[in-house]
Amino acid sequence: MDLTGKLLIAMPGIGDPRFEHSVVFLCSHGDEGAMGLIVNKPADGVALGDLLEQLDMGEEGSAAAALPVRFGGPVETQRGFVLHTPDYESDVSSLKVPGGFSMTATLDILEDIALGQGPEQLLVLLGYAGWGPGQLEAEIAMNGWLTADASPELVFSLADDSKWEASLKTLGVDPLTLSASAGHA
Repeated sequence: MDLTGKLLIAMPGIGDPRFEHSVVFLCSHGDEGAMGLIVNKPADGVALGDLLEQLDMGEEGSAAAALPVRFGGPVETQRGFVLHTPDYESDVSSLKVPGGFSMTATLDILEDIALGQGPEQLLVLLGYAGWGPGQLEAEIAMNGWLTADASPELVFSLADDSKWEASLKTLGVDPLTLSASAGHA
């Protein structure tokens, strides 16, 4: 089953503190593995203005400068990604993802954001989460993750600290009923 464009919701007791209470948006999933972005974990004290300054882009004090940067995952943590609505398309390359999402990982989107010409809704992330062939499927089978439909409202509009619980509620799951230990019938 192709999970591209879906959310992965970390179960309690996932065993990796980097993914504790994480909500991961899957940008791609197939026989070669999977790639996703954690959409609810802030990068420690980093704002978009910091990145724009390092790249000599943008105006200091612009609205874009105050946007938070998120921890997208533990792989290539110096690499930037922008998850956004499909109203913006990079001149270089944007990956269209089902459900009303796009992902761009080229500098031109940051330049456009700095100029106020970026997508209507967006998340800026450093790093990504990646899985090799069959690895994600095995983690799901071991009750490490639940899968849910993604919505632009949940991904872009909710506060980071409410996305995990809100994602569970889309499945009708009360977080208080979840156990950190898995069982098999």
